[in-house]
Amino acid sequence: MNAKSNSSKSQLWALAAVLVFAIAFGGGGSKYGMANMLVQLAALAALAFNREAFFEFWKSAPFALKALTGLSILLPALYLVPLPQSVWSTLPGRDLMAKSYELVGREGWASASVEPVRTLLALTALIVPLALLTIGWSASRERLVQVGWIAVALGLVNMLIGIPQVLTNSEVGVLYPENPMPGVLFGTFANRNSTGLFLVGTLALAALLPALPQFRRQELLVRAGACTLLLVAIMLTRSRTALVLAMLPLGLVGLRVLLARTTQGKSGLWVALGGIALIAGTGAIVAVAAPGRVGAVLERFDDADTDARAYIWEDAVYSVDRFWPLGSGTGTFDDVFQLDESLENLTLRRAGRAHNDYLEVAIEAGIPGLTLVAAWILLLGWLAWRARRSSDRWVAWSGGAALLAIALQSITDYPLRNLSLLGFAGFALLILVRFGSSAREDRP
Repeated sequence: MNAKSNSSKSQLWALAAVLVFAIAFGGGGSKYGMANMLVQLAALAALAFNREAFFEFWKSAPFALKALTGLSILLPALYLVPLPQSVWSTLPGRDLMAKSYELVGREGWASASVEPVRTLLALTALIVPLALLTIGWSASRERLVQVGWIAVALGLVNMLIGIPQVLTNSEVGVLYPENPMPGVLFGTFANRNSTGLFLVGTLALAALLPALPQFRRQELLVRAGACTLLLVAIMLTRSRTALVLAMLPLGLVGLRVLLARTTQGKSGLWVALGGIALIAGTGAIVAVAAPGRVGAVLERFDDADTDARAYIWEDAVYSVDRFWPLGSGTGTFDDVFQLDESLENLTLRRAGRAHNDYLEVAIEAGIPGLTLVAAWILLLGWLAWRARRSSDRWVAWSGGAALLAIALQSITDYPLRNLSLLGFAGFALLILVRFGSSAREDRP
C-alpha cells in the first residue's frame, strides 16, 4: 500500500511540475531555446522518476492512442534520416537545395528535411506532451483532478501577471516584449491568442472538474469565482477567437443544466443555475465598470487584420505545391516560405507562421502530416462520443472542449507551436481518455 501511495504522489508531483514548467517557461515559441530547454529537461526528469508509468502506457493504453502517439514521434524523426544524394535531390522542392550544395561544393548524404535543426526542435518539443500523457496514464482519477485544478490555478496566475501588463499599457510585466500591444493581457505567453486559448481550456476545467474535498462546502463560490475571473481574463486578451471559443465550455455548462433535472434532481439544477447566474452577474458588472475594455474587444471583430493572413495563405499555397506530397520537413515553414512570398505581400515583418496550422502542416509534412492530423481528429471525436457512457462524462468533455478549441483556433493561428499549449493539450487528451472510459477501466 505504501509503494502504491508513493507512486501516486510521485505521479502527482511529476505531472504538476511538467505543467508548471511548461506554462511558466514554454510560452515564447522556438525563439526562446533556453526557456524551452528548461521545460524539456523537467519533462525528461519526470519521465526518469516515473519509468514504470511510461512503460505501462505502452503496455495497456488503447492501440489507436499508442499508434498515433508513436506515429507523431516517428514522422519528424523520419525527416532526419540521412538519405543518399540520388534520393534526397529528387524529392519535391529540393532543386534549390541541390543547386546551393553544388555552389559550395558539397555532395553526399543529407536528410529529407530542408532544415534539420528546425525539425530536430520540432521532434524534441514532443517530449513535453508525451511525458504528461504517459505518466498520467496510470495515475488515479483523483490525482488527475488535483492536477486539473493546478492548471486552473495557473490560469488565474496568468491573469495576475497580466494585470500590470494591462494597466501599464505593456510597459511592466511583459515577458516577451518583441510584440508590444498596449492594454493587452499576455500572461506568460508571447501570443495573446495562445493566452486566450489557455484560459479557455482552464475555464472548461474550472467549470466541470469535481471540486477538491477541502472546497466542497464552498464549491459554488469557488467554481463561479474562478470561472468569472477566467472569463474576465479572456476578455482582456482581446483575442476574438478566444472570446468565441469560450462559448464551448459555457455551452457544456448550459447543457449540463438542461440535463440536471433528470440526472441530479432539482438541487443539482439550482446549484448549476446559481453558478451561471453568479458568472453572468459578474460579467455584467465588468461590462458596466469597464465599457472601454469590452468595447475594444468587440471592435476587433470589425478589424481588417485578417486580410494579412489571407495574403499569407495565398502565398503559402504555392509552398504547399512546391513540396507536395512529402513536405519540406516539420518545423521548416519559416525557412521555406521565403521562396514563395510574393513581392506585393512583403512587409517589414516576416510572416513567421502560416497562421493556419493545417496549411502549415501541408507545407511541412504533406500527405503524411495531414493524414496524421485527420487520424487524431477522428480519434478525439470517437473518444468524446464514447465518453457519453461514462459517469465522469462531463470531466472528460472538459478535456475534449479544450482540444476542440485548439483544433478550431488552428484554422487562423498556430496554438501548438509553443510548449505551453502543447503540454496543456497533452494533459487535456489525458483527461478525455481517462475520464471518458467506464469506471471498471479506471487505473488503480
